[in-house]
Amino acid sequence: MSHKTVDLDGFKQVVGPDNVSTQESELESFRSAGMASRGSPVAIVKPTEMSELRDIIILARQTGANLVFSSSAPPRFRGDSIPSEDGVIVDLSGMDEITRLDRRNKVAYIEPGVTFSHLIEAADKVGLKVLMPLLPRAGKSVLACFLEREPITIPKYHWDMTDPLLCTEMVFGTGDLFRTGTAGSPGTIEQQIDAGLAHKNPLGPGTTDFLRIVQGSQGTLAGVTWATIKLEVKPSVHKIYFVPDIKLERLIEFTYRALRPRLGDEWLILNSRALATLIGETSAAVEELAGRQAPWTLVYGVSGYRYLPEERMALQEKDLGKIAQAAGVVPVSEVPGCPAKKMERILASPSPEPYYKTVPKGAFTDIFFLATLDEVSTLIAVMEKACEHHGYPTSELGAYIQPIQQGRTAHVEFALSYDPADEAESKKVAELADSASRALDAAGAFFSRPYGAWSDIAYRNCPDTVEALKKVKRVMDPDNVLNRGKLCYGEEVV
Repeated sequence: MSHKTVDLDGFKQVVGPDNVSTQESELESFRSAGMASRGSPVAIVKPTEMSELRDIIILARQTGANLVFSSSAPPRFRGDSIPSEDGVIVDLSGMDEITRLDRRNKVAYIEPGVTFSHLIEAADKVGLKVLMPLLPRAGKSVLACFLEREPITIPKYHWDMTDPLLCTEMVFGTGDLFRTGTAGSPGTIEQQIDAGLAHKNPLGPGTTDFLRIVQGSQGTLAGVTWATIKLEVKPSVHKIYFVPDIKLERLIEFTYRALRPRLGDEWLILNSRALATLIGETSAAVEELAGRQAPWTLVYGVSGYRYLPEERMALQEKDLGKIAQAAGVVPVSEVPGCPAKKMERILASPSPEPYYKTVPKGAFTDIFFLATLDEVSTLIAVMEKACEHHGYPTSELGAYIQPIQQGRTAHVEFALSYDPADEAESKKVAELADSASRALDAAGAFFSRPYGAWSDIAYRNCPDTVEALKKVKRVMDPDNVLNRGKLCYGEEVV
Protein backbone atom coordinates (compact mmCIF):
# COMPACT_ATOMS: atom_id res chain seq x y z
CA MET A 1 0.00 0.00 0.00
CA SER A 2 1.32 3.46 -0.83
CA HIS A 3 0.58 6.77 0.81
CA LYS A 4 -1.64 7.73 -2.11
CA THR A 5 -4.24 5.08 -1.27
CA VAL A 6 -4.89 6.49 2.22
CA ASP A 7 -8.23 8.29 2.00
CA LEU A 8 -7.63 11.07 4.53
CA ASP A 9 -10.72 12.93 3.36
CA GLY A 10 -12.79 9.83 4.03
CA PHE A 11 -11.39 9.51 7.55
CA LYS A 12 -12.05 13.21 8.17
CA GLN A 13 -15.68 12.70 7.18
CA VAL A 14 -15.96 9.91 9.75
CA VAL A 15 -14.28 11.54 12.78
CA GLY A 16 -14.04 15.21 11.81
CA PRO A 17 -10.98 17.05 10.46
CA ASP A 18 -9.70 17.91 13.94
CA ASN A 19 -9.40 14.19 14.74
CA VAL A 20 -7.14 13.30 11.81
CA SER A 21 -3.47 14.24 12.20
CA THR A 22 -0.47 14.04 9.90
CA GLN A 23 1.77 16.10 12.18
CA GLU A 24 5.29 14.66 12.19
CA SER A 25 5.62 15.29 15.94
CA GLU A 26 2.67 12.96 16.58
CA LEU A 27 3.63 10.36 13.98
CA GLU A 28 7.19 10.04 15.32
CA SER A 29 6.13 8.10 18.44
CA PHE A 30 4.69 5.40 16.12
CA ARG A 31 7.85 5.02 14.03
CA SER A 32 9.84 2.93 16.50
CA ALA A 33 9.51 1.02 19.75
CA GLY A 34 12.62 -0.15 21.54
CA MET A 35 14.55 -2.29 19.08
CA ALA A 36 11.53 -2.99 16.85
CA SER A 37 11.85 -2.29 13.13
CA ARG A 38 10.91 1.22 12.07
CA GLY A 39 7.37 1.63 10.78
CA SER A 40 5.71 4.11 8.43
CA PRO A 41 2.67 5.73 10.07
CA VAL A 42 0.85 7.88 7.52
CA ALA A 43 -1.83 9.47 9.70
CA ILE A 44 -3.45 9.23 13.10
CA VAL A 45 -7.23 8.91 13.27
CA LYS A 46 -8.94 9.48 16.61
CA PRO A 47 -12.45 8.02 16.98
CA THR A 48 -14.48 8.95 20.03
CA GLU A 49 -17.20 6.28 19.90
CA MET A 50 -17.88 2.78 18.64
CA SER A 51 -19.84 3.84 15.54
CA GLU A 52 -16.86 5.86 14.29
CA LEU A 53 -14.56 2.87 14.72
CA ARG A 54 -16.94 0.72 12.64
CA ASP A 55 -17.00 3.34 9.89
CA ILE A 56 -13.19 3.57 9.95
CA ILE A 57 -12.88 -0.19 9.43
CA ILE A 58 -15.51 -0.19 6.67
CA LEU A 59 -13.65 2.65 4.90
CA ALA A 60 -10.38 0.71 5.23
CA ARG A 61 -11.97 -2.30 3.54
CA GLN A 62 -12.96 -0.07 0.63
CA THR A 63 -9.59 1.65 0.26
CA GLY A 64 -7.11 -1.03 1.39
CA ALA A 65 -5.73 1.03 4.30
CA ASN A 66 -3.72 -0.75 6.97
CA LEU A 67 -5.20 0.06 10.40
CA VAL A 68 -3.07 -0.17 13.56
CA PHE A 69 -4.82 0.22 16.91
CA SER A 70 -3.26 2.11 19.81
CA SER A 71 -4.64 3.32 23.13
CA SER A 72 -1.59 3.90 25.37
CA ALA A 73 0.57 7.00 25.63
CA PRO A 74 4.23 6.83 24.51
CA PRO A 75 6.95 5.72 24.96
CA ARG A 76 6.35 2.36 23.26
CA PHE A 77 8.53 -0.71 23.77
CA ARG A 78 6.95 -3.82 22.18
CA GLY A 79 6.33 -2.85 18.55
CA ASP A 80 2.76 -4.14 18.26
CA SER A 81 1.47 -0.62 17.53
CA ILE A 82 4.27 0.19 15.06
CA PRO A 83 3.07 -0.40 11.47
CA SER A 84 4.91 -3.13 9.57
CA GLU A 85 4.18 -1.10 6.42
CA ASP A 86 2.45 2.21 5.69
CA GLY A 87 -0.31 2.37 8.28
CA VAL A 88 -3.07 4.51 9.68
CA ILE A 89 -2.92 4.66 13.47
CA VAL A 90 -6.36 4.34 15.04
CA ASP A 91 -5.80 6.13 18.34
CA LEU A 92 -8.44 5.00 20.85
CA SER A 93 -7.01 6.95 23.79
CA GLY A 94 -9.79 9.54 23.52
CA MET A 95 -12.32 6.86 24.43
CA ASP A 96 -11.39 7.09 28.10
CA GLU A 97 -14.51 6.75 30.20
CA ILE A 98 -15.05 4.45 33.17
CA THR A 99 -18.71 3.98 32.40
CA ARG A 100 -19.55 1.97 35.53
CA LEU A 101 -17.91 0.75 38.76
CA ASP A 102 -19.85 -2.14 40.31
CA ARG A 103 -18.71 -2.39 43.94
CA ARG A 104 -20.90 -5.36 44.78
CA ASN A 105 -19.71 -7.52 41.90
CA LYS A 106 -16.16 -6.05 41.81
CA VAL A 107 -16.28 -5.07 38.14
CA ALA A 108 -15.18 -1.97 36.23
CA TYR A 109 -16.62 -1.06 32.81
CA ILE A 110 -13.84 0.74 30.93
CA GLU A 111 -13.03 2.10 27.48
CA PRO A 112 -9.62 1.64 25.78
CA GLY A 113 -8.20 5.01 26.84
CA VAL A 114 -8.57 4.39 30.59
CA THR A 115 -5.10 4.29 32.15
CA PHE A 116 -4.00 2.60 35.37
CA SER A 117 -3.67 5.97 37.12
CA HIS A 118 -7.25 6.83 36.17
CA LEU A 119 -8.71 3.45 37.21
CA ILE A 120 -6.77 3.24 40.50
CA GLU A 121 -8.08 6.64 41.58
CA ALA A 122 -11.68 5.78 40.69
CA ALA A 123 -11.58 2.29 42.22
CA ASP A 124 -10.03 3.55 45.45
CA LYS A 125 -13.02 5.84 46.04
CA VAL A 126 -15.38 2.84 46.21
CA GLY A 127 -13.04 0.57 48.17
CA LEU A 128 -11.81 -1.57 45.28
CA LYS A 129 -8.28 -2.64 44.27
CA VAL A 130 -7.00 -2.77 40.70
CA LEU A 131 -5.15 -5.97 39.75
CA MET A 132 -1.99 -4.74 38.07
CA PRO A 133 1.19 -5.89 36.40
CA LEU A 134 4.47 -4.85 37.97
CA LEU A 135 4.88 -1.05 37.68
CA PRO A 136 3.00 -0.42 34.43
CA ARG A 137 3.70 2.81 32.59
CA ALA A 138 1.63 5.73 33.87
CA GLY A 139 -0.01 6.19 30.46
CA LYS A 140 -0.56 2.51 29.79
CA SER A 141 -4.07 1.54 28.72
CA VAL A 142 -5.61 -0.95 31.15
CA LEU A 143 -7.54 -2.62 28.37
CA ALA A 144 -4.51 -2.88 26.08
CA CYS A 145 -2.47 -4.32 28.94
CA PHE A 146 -4.89 -7.16 29.59
CA LEU A 147 -5.61 -7.79 25.91
CA GLU A 148 -1.87 -8.44 25.65
CA ARG A 149 -1.96 -10.74 28.71
CA GLU A 150 0.45 -8.76 30.88
CA PRO A 151 0.79 -10.81 34.11
CA ILE A 152 -0.66 -9.46 37.35
CA THR A 153 1.32 -9.61 40.60
CA ILE A 154 -1.31 -11.51 42.64
CA PRO A 155 -1.33 -15.11 41.34
CA LYS A 156 -4.17 -16.34 43.60
CA TYR A 157 -6.58 -14.10 41.64
CA HIS A 158 -5.25 -15.31 38.29
CA TRP A 159 -7.41 -18.33 37.48
CA ASP A 160 -7.19 -18.27 33.70
CA MET A 161 -4.99 -16.64 31.05
CA THR A 162 -7.82 -14.22 30.22
CA ASP A 163 -7.95 -12.85 33.80
CA PRO A 164 -8.65 -10.14 34.84
CA LEU A 165 -10.31 -9.38 31.48
CA LEU A 166 -13.99 -10.35 31.41
CA CYS A 167 -16.60 -9.32 28.80
CA THR A 168 -15.75 -7.19 25.76
CA GLU A 169 -17.33 -5.32 22.88
CA MET A 170 -15.31 -5.56 19.68
CA VAL A 171 -15.48 -4.65 16.01
CA PHE A 172 -14.05 -7.28 13.67
CA GLY A 173 -12.13 -6.47 10.50
CA THR A 174 -15.41 -7.00 8.66
CA GLY A 175 -16.93 -4.01 10.47
CA ASP A 176 -19.29 -6.28 12.40
CA LEU A 177 -19.99 -5.54 16.07
CA PHE A 178 -19.71 -8.43 18.53
CA ARG A 179 -19.97 -8.76 22.32
CA THR A 180 -18.41 -11.59 24.26
CA GLY A 181 -19.49 -13.40 27.42
CA THR A 182 -22.68 -12.38 29.16
CA ALA A 183 -22.49 -9.05 27.30
CA GLY A 184 -23.64 -11.06 24.26
CA SER A 185 -27.00 -11.71 25.93
CA PRO A 186 -30.19 -10.23 24.40
CA GLY A 187 -30.90 -6.53 24.89
CA THR A 188 -28.74 -3.48 25.43
CA ILE A 189 -26.02 -3.38 28.09
CA GLU A 190 -28.25 -1.12 30.21
CA GLN A 191 -31.14 -3.60 29.92
CA GLN A 192 -28.83 -6.45 30.89
CA ILE A 193 -27.62 -4.57 33.97
CA ASP A 194 -31.20 -3.76 34.95
CA ALA A 195 -31.96 -7.48 34.65
CA GLY A 196 -29.16 -8.27 37.12
CA LEU A 197 -26.29 -9.28 34.83
CA ALA A 198 -22.86 -8.31 36.20
CA HIS A 199 -20.90 -9.10 33.01
CA LYS A 200 -18.35 -11.23 34.87
CA ASN A 201 -18.51 -14.36 32.70
CA PRO A 202 -16.20 -14.01 29.67
CA LEU A 203 -17.35 -17.25 28.01
CA GLY A 204 -19.92 -17.10 25.25
CA PRO A 205 -22.32 -16.25 23.82
CA GLY A 206 -23.22 -19.91 23.59
CA THR A 207 -20.21 -22.15 23.15
CA THR A 208 -17.99 -19.51 21.52
CA ASP A 209 -14.98 -17.93 23.19
CA PHE A 210 -13.91 -15.14 20.86
CA LEU A 211 -12.20 -13.28 23.70
CA ARG A 212 -9.59 -16.01 23.87
CA ILE A 213 -9.03 -15.70 20.12
CA VAL A 214 -8.76 -11.90 20.06
CA GLN A 215 -6.69 -11.62 23.26
CA GLY A 216 -3.01 -11.53 22.37
CA SER A 217 -3.71 -10.98 18.65
CA GLN A 218 -2.00 -7.56 18.62
CA GLY A 219 -4.98 -5.90 16.96
CA THR A 220 -4.91 -8.15 13.89
CA LEU A 221 -8.46 -9.47 14.30
CA ALA A 222 -10.59 -6.78 15.97
CA GLY A 223 -10.66 -3.46 17.75
CA VAL A 224 -12.06 -3.57 21.29
CA THR A 225 -14.28 -0.61 22.28
CA TRP A 226 -14.96 -1.45 25.94
CA ALA A 227 -14.52 -4.25 28.43
CA THR A 228 -15.33 -5.29 31.95
CA ILE A 229 -12.32 -5.79 34.23
CA LYS A 230 -12.25 -7.87 37.40
CA LEU A 231 -11.31 -5.91 40.53
CA GLU A 232 -10.90 -7.01 44.15
CA VAL A 233 -11.80 -5.54 47.53
CA LYS A 234 -9.20 -3.13 48.86
CA PRO A 235 -7.53 -4.53 52.01
CA SER A 236 -8.00 -2.70 55.29
CA VAL A 237 -4.60 -3.96 56.49
CA HIS A 238 -1.69 -5.09 54.37
CA LYS A 239 1.94 -6.13 54.93
CA ILE A 240 4.85 -6.87 52.64
CA TYR A 241 7.57 -9.41 53.41
CA PHE A 242 10.89 -10.10 51.68
CA VAL A 243 12.62 -13.46 51.46
CA PRO A 244 16.25 -12.94 50.35
CA ASP A 245 18.30 -16.02 49.52
CA ILE A 246 21.37 -17.09 47.62
CA LYS A 247 19.52 -20.07 46.09
CA LEU A 248 16.60 -19.57 43.71
CA GLU A 249 15.58 -23.20 44.16
CA ARG A 250 14.64 -22.61 47.81
CA LEU A 251 12.44 -19.67 46.85
CA ILE A 252 10.73 -21.76 44.18
CA GLU A 253 10.08 -24.51 46.70
CA PHE A 254 8.58 -21.93 49.06
CA THR A 255 6.45 -20.61 46.20
CA TYR A 256 5.08 -24.03 45.30
CA ARG A 257 4.19 -24.82 48.91
CA ALA A 258 2.59 -21.43 49.62
CA LEU A 259 0.59 -20.96 46.43
CA ARG A 260 -0.92 -24.43 46.47
CA PRO A 261 -3.30 -23.42 49.33
CA ARG A 262 -3.51 -19.89 47.77
CA LEU A 263 -1.79 -18.05 50.59
CA GLY A 264 -0.47 -14.54 50.21
CA ASP A 265 -1.47 -11.76 47.84
CA GLU A 266 1.38 -10.23 45.80
CA TRP A 267 4.00 -12.86 45.00
CA LEU A 268 7.04 -12.30 42.80
CA ILE A 269 10.75 -13.13 42.62
CA LEU A 270 13.50 -10.71 41.55
CA ASN A 271 17.23 -11.03 41.15
CA SER A 272 19.48 -8.35 42.67
CA ARG A 273 19.58 -6.23 39.50
CA ALA A 274 15.81 -6.33 38.93
CA LEU A 275 15.11 -5.46 42.58
CA ALA A 276 17.58 -2.56 42.49
CA THR A 277 16.00 -1.25 39.27
CA LEU A 278 12.60 -1.41 40.94
CA ILE A 279 13.61 0.56 44.04
CA GLY A 280 16.47 2.78 42.81
CA GLU A 281 15.58 6.27 41.66
CA THR A 282 18.81 7.08 39.79
CA SER A 283 21.33 5.15 37.75
CA ALA A 284 23.90 5.45 40.53
CA ALA A 285 21.39 4.26 43.11
CA VAL A 286 20.56 1.19 41.00
CA GLU A 287 24.23 0.24 40.75
CA GLU A 288 24.80 0.77 44.48
CA LEU A 289 21.66 -1.10 45.59
CA ALA A 290 22.27 -4.04 43.26
CA GLY A 291 25.53 -4.76 45.04
CA ARG A 292 23.83 -4.84 48.45
CA GLN A 293 21.01 -7.27 47.65
CA ALA A 294 20.93 -11.02 47.96
CA PRO A 295 21.22 -12.80 44.58
CA TRP A 296 17.46 -13.50 44.73
CA THR A 297 14.60 -11.96 46.69
CA LEU A 298 11.02 -13.15 46.89
CA VAL A 299 8.43 -10.47 47.70
CA TYR A 300 5.01 -11.39 49.05
CA GLY A 301 2.07 -9.61 50.64
CA VAL A 302 -0.59 -10.61 53.17
CA SER A 303 -3.88 -8.79 53.69
CA GLY A 304 -6.90 -8.46 55.92
CA TYR A 305 -10.24 -7.12 54.83
CA ARG A 306 -13.44 -5.89 56.48
CA TYR A 307 -14.11 -8.76 58.84
CA LEU A 308 -11.49 -9.67 61.47
CA PRO A 309 -8.65 -8.25 59.35
CA GLU A 310 -5.88 -8.59 61.96
CA GLU A 311 -6.86 -12.16 62.78
CA ARG A 312 -6.99 -13.12 59.12
CA MET A 313 -3.56 -11.65 58.49
CA ALA A 314 -2.08 -13.26 61.61
CA LEU A 315 -3.27 -16.71 60.51
CA GLN A 316 -1.69 -16.26 57.08
CA GLU A 317 1.56 -15.01 58.59
CA LYS A 318 1.66 -18.04 60.86
CA ASP A 319 1.00 -20.51 58.03
CA LEU A 320 3.50 -18.83 55.72
CA GLY A 321 6.08 -18.81 58.52
CA LYS A 322 5.75 -22.58 58.87
CA ILE A 323 6.00 -23.12 55.12
CA ALA A 324 9.06 -20.84 54.94
CA GLN A 325 10.75 -22.81 57.71
CA ALA A 326 10.06 -26.08 55.92
CA ALA A 327 11.53 -24.63 52.71
CA GLY A 328 14.62 -23.36 54.56
CA VAL A 329 14.01 -19.63 53.98
CA VAL A 330 13.50 -16.65 56.31
CA PRO A 331 10.98 -13.80 55.67
CA VAL A 332 12.12 -10.31 56.74
CA SER A 333 10.45 -6.90 56.76
CA GLU A 334 13.19 -4.96 54.97
CA VAL A 335 15.97 -5.32 52.42
CA PRO A 336 18.75 -2.77 51.74
CA GLY A 337 17.21 0.46 50.51
CA CYS A 338 13.63 -0.77 50.71
CA PRO A 339 11.47 -1.13 53.81
CA ALA A 340 8.15 -2.94 53.48
CA LYS A 341 6.12 0.27 53.20
CA LYS A 342 8.14 1.44 50.21
CA MET A 343 7.59 -1.84 48.38
CA GLU A 344 3.89 -1.68 49.24
CA ARG A 345 3.67 1.71 47.51
CA ILE A 346 5.62 0.43 44.50
CA LEU A 347 3.33 -2.57 44.00
CA ALA A 348 0.20 -0.42 44.26
CA SER A 349 1.18 2.26 41.74
CA PRO A 350 2.15 2.82 38.11
CA SER A 351 5.77 3.61 37.35
CA PRO A 352 6.95 7.18 37.97
CA GLU A 353 8.42 9.09 35.04
CA PRO A 354 10.78 8.28 33.46
CA TYR A 355 9.75 4.64 33.14
CA TYR A 356 11.69 2.71 35.76
CA LYS A 357 13.45 0.33 33.35
CA THR A 358 15.04 3.25 31.51
CA VAL A 359 16.70 4.57 34.68
CA PRO A 360 19.88 2.41 34.71
CA LYS A 361 21.18 3.28 31.21
CA GLY A 362 18.46 5.09 29.26
CA ALA A 363 17.08 2.15 27.26
CA PHE A 364 16.36 -1.55 27.61
CA THR A 365 15.05 -4.57 25.78
CA ASP A 366 13.10 -7.38 27.40
CA ILE A 367 12.95 -11.11 26.74
CA PHE A 368 9.89 -12.72 28.31
CA PHE A 369 8.11 -16.04 28.01
CA LEU A 370 6.19 -18.65 29.98
CA ALA A 371 7.69 -21.63 31.77
CA THR A 372 6.90 -23.82 34.74
CA LEU A 373 8.70 -22.84 37.93
CA ASP A 374 10.76 -26.03 38.00
CA GLU A 375 12.25 -25.09 34.59
CA VAL A 376 13.25 -21.54 35.52
CA SER A 377 16.74 -22.27 36.88
CA THR A 378 17.69 -24.10 33.69
CA LEU A 379 16.43 -21.24 31.52
CA ILE A 380 18.31 -18.67 33.60
CA ALA A 381 21.51 -20.66 33.00
CA VAL A 382 20.79 -20.55 29.25
CA MET A 383 20.33 -16.79 29.42
CA GLU A 384 23.50 -16.23 31.43
CA LYS A 385 25.49 -18.36 28.98
CA ALA A 386 24.20 -16.23 26.10
CA CYS A 387 25.22 -13.06 27.98
CA GLU A 388 28.73 -14.38 28.53
CA HIS A 389 29.03 -15.36 24.87
CA HIS A 390 28.11 -11.83 23.73
CA GLY A 391 30.19 -10.07 26.38
CA TYR A 392 27.24 -8.68 28.30
CA PRO A 393 27.85 -8.54 32.08
CA THR A 394 25.52 -10.95 33.88
CA SER A 395 25.62 -8.52 36.81
CA GLU A 396 23.58 -6.13 34.63
CA LEU A 397 20.97 -8.75 33.70
CA GLY A 398 17.62 -8.17 35.39
CA ALA A 399 15.49 -11.25 36.06
CA TYR A 400 11.85 -11.19 37.17
CA ILE A 401 9.77 -14.31 37.85
CA GLN A 402 6.03 -13.84 38.21
CA PRO A 403 3.94 -16.89 39.15
CA ILE A 404 0.60 -16.84 37.34
CA GLN A 405 -2.49 -19.07 37.22
CA GLN A 406 -2.17 -19.66 40.97
CA GLY A 407 1.40 -20.86 40.55
CA ARG A 408 0.75 -23.46 37.84
CA THR A 409 3.13 -21.61 35.54
CA ALA A 410 5.21 -18.44 35.51
CA HIS A 411 6.02 -15.38 33.44
CA VAL A 412 9.82 -15.13 33.21
CA GLU A 413 11.34 -11.83 32.12
CA PHE A 414 14.93 -10.77 31.46
CA ALA A 415 15.80 -7.08 31.10
CA LEU A 416 18.90 -5.97 29.15
CA SER A 417 19.83 -2.34 29.80
CA TYR A 418 21.92 -0.35 27.33
CA ASP A 419 22.91 3.18 26.38
CA PRO A 420 20.96 4.12 23.22
CA ALA A 421 23.65 6.67 22.32
CA ASP A 422 26.29 3.93 22.23
CA GLU A 423 25.91 2.33 18.81
CA ALA A 424 28.23 -0.60 19.56
CA GLU A 425 26.45 -1.44 22.81
CA SER A 426 23.02 -1.14 21.18
CA LYS A 427 24.10 -3.52 18.41
CA LYS A 428 25.54 -5.98 20.93
CA VAL A 429 22.31 -6.05 22.96
CA ALA A 430 20.21 -6.50 19.82
CA GLU A 431 22.34 -9.48 18.75
CA LEU A 432 22.21 -10.90 22.28
CA ALA A 433 18.42 -10.56 22.47
CA ASP A 434 17.97 -12.43 19.18
CA SER A 435 20.49 -15.17 19.98
CA ALA A 436 19.25 -15.67 23.55
CA SER A 437 15.60 -15.82 22.46
CA ARG A 438 16.37 -18.66 20.07
CA ALA A 439 18.44 -20.50 22.65
CA LEU A 440 15.67 -20.13 25.25
CA ASP A 441 13.10 -21.41 22.76
CA ALA A 442 15.26 -24.47 22.12
CA ALA A 443 15.49 -25.02 25.90
CA GLY A 444 11.71 -25.02 26.37
CA ALA A 445 10.68 -21.38 26.82
CA PHE A 446 7.20 -20.66 25.45
CA PHE A 447 6.87 -17.28 23.70
CA SER A 448 3.16 -16.73 24.24
CA ARG A 449 3.29 -13.03 23.28
CA PRO A 450 5.31 -13.12 20.05
CA TYR A 451 6.19 -9.51 19.27
CA GLY A 452 8.33 -8.75 16.25
CA ALA A 453 10.92 -11.40 15.42
CA TRP A 454 9.53 -13.70 18.12
CA SER A 455 6.67 -14.55 15.74
CA ASP A 456 9.08 -16.70 13.75
CA ILE A 457 10.19 -18.45 16.94
CA ALA A 458 6.61 -19.03 18.09
CA TYR A 459 5.15 -20.27 14.80
CA ARG A 460 7.93 -21.92 12.81
CA ASN A 461 7.36 -25.35 14.37
CA CYS A 462 3.56 -25.12 14.33
CA PRO A 463 2.38 -25.16 10.69
CA ASP A 464 -1.02 -26.55 11.70
CA THR A 465 -1.54 -23.65 14.14
CA VAL A 466 -0.51 -21.13 11.49
CA GLU A 467 -2.99 -22.56 9.01
CA ALA A 468 -5.78 -22.52 11.60
CA LEU A 469 -5.04 -18.92 12.56
CA LYS A 470 -5.02 -17.83 8.93
CA LYS A 471 -8.48 -19.35 8.54
CA VAL A 472 -9.64 -17.34 11.56
CA LYS A 473 -8.06 -14.22 10.03
CA ARG A 474 -9.93 -14.80 6.78
CA VAL A 475 -13.21 -14.95 8.71
CA MET A 476 -12.65 -11.98 11.04
CA ASP A 477 -10.57 -9.75 8.73
CA PRO A 478 -11.10 -11.03 5.17
CA ASP A 479 -9.52 -7.98 3.50
CA ASN A 480 -6.47 -8.00 5.80
CA VAL A 481 -6.87 -4.38 6.89
CA LEU A 482 -5.92 -4.83 10.56
CA ASN A 483 -2.23 -4.53 11.51
CA ARG A 484 -0.82 -6.29 8.46
CA GLY A 485 2.41 -8.21 8.78
CA LYS A 486 2.13 -9.07 12.49
CA LEU A 487 2.14 -12.54 14.10
CA CYS A 488 1.90 -15.26 11.42
CA TYR A 489 -0.10 -13.04 9.04
CA GLY A 490 1.89 -11.71 6.12
CA GLU A 491 0.85 -9.36 3.35
CA GLU A 492 -1.76 -11.85 2.19
CA VAL A 493 -3.71 -14.42 4.17
CA VAL A 494 -5.81 -15.86 1.32
